[in-house]
Amino acid sequence: MGGGGRATGWATGQDAALVLEDGRVFRGSAYGATGETLGEAVFCTAMTGYQETLTDPSYHRQIVVAAAPQIGNTGWNGEDDESGKIWVAGYVVRDPARRASNWRATGTLPEAMQRQDIVGIAGVDTRALVRHLRTRGSMKAGIFSGAALADTDELLSRVTGQPSMLGADLAEEVSTDSLYTIEPNGDPRFTVVAVDLGIKTNTPRMFAQRGMRVHVVPSNTSLDQILELKPDGVFLSNGPGDPATQDGAVALTKGVLERGVPLFGICFGNQILGRALGRSTYKMKFGHRGINIPVIEHETGRISITAQNHGFALEGEQGEQFDTPFGLAEVSHVCANDGTVEGVRLVDGRAFSVQYHPEAAAGPHDAAYLFDRFAGLMEGA
Repeated sequence: MGGGGRATGWATGQDAALVLEDGRVFRGSAYGATGETLGEAVFCTAMTGYQETLTDPSYHRQIVVAAAPQIGNTGWNGEDDESGKIWVAGYVVRDPARRASNWRATGTLPEAMQRQDIVGIAGVDTRALVRHLRTRGSMKAGIFSGAALADTDELLSRVTGQPSMLGADLAEEVSTDSLYTIEPNGDPRFTVVAVDLGIKTNTPRMFAQRGMRVHVVPSNTSLDQILELKPDGVFLSNGPGDPATQDGAVALTKGVLERGVPLFGICFGNQILGRALGRSTYKMKFGHRGINIPVIEHETGRISITAQNHGFALEGEQGEQFDTPFGLAEVSHVCANDGTVEGVRLVDGRAFSVQYHPEAAAGPHDAAYLFDRFAGLMEGA
């Protein structure tokens, strides 16, 4: 649905180059801001929801390649941001829409990228690029346009000289600076403290719809500060970077588990809970990024179609049980495509997490019931 649309003016007429650390170069036209940006090249297979993807803090320091061929046709609006800004390091698209045509649009995608100084490239053979990243794995990359362009050897030197995502401690860079509270719809039933490791806007909304008052706190908040808020439950959010760097969040999680406070984690939070339970994590070859990824719940056999964005994962196998200082735990969910761990839980039920996004927007709503499960856990505590 839409009106006549508005012209985007996506093509600046300036050449641009995407340079990968293995020396592969893809040429195109400048899209959004011009200049230079560095990050890890990853691909997202979602056919919709580019605004939510670009504003998801989990994509901090990543150059996102859109597998969908046409991007930008619904423009940009004031309602769908998952945070206060665009977090991606850069954006790579094949066929940018020349007009934004949607009744909710208040601007265009390239205008938003220009306004926030996000360097992109258009006209790239993204099909070949995605196949390359799927074969070789996610890797360091850079987008260069305008005055930032130089000979290939110089650009490659800039790309390879940047820090790796392995060992990157990024949660504090995207976390809130101070506590804020989202009030519930209607009378409050529970109080939840959400540890912001890169939380998305839709998460507190999902809690609020279920009568939960949510105190969103910075990633470096202490256990004592959390307990002062008298939570009925603690939530660990999604976020960017290597979970092996999060010693503080892991220690905090252990403290919550020791006190028996109900706990729920998603994405990065799943990896934090897993590490608190003694599991190790590893960097995946190219990760899972999209909104149609099937996940099997071991206990019920239920399959959910899920939204995901992660480049790290927990070690483990479907249904595997293991001892922890907090009681018996198990691998509760796995990806139907490749067997990657997609959830862990304490068998007594007081703590659980999933690797995917039950608050997905855009995306399927198959997993929204997990918020109700958390409410039931707090009710029975």
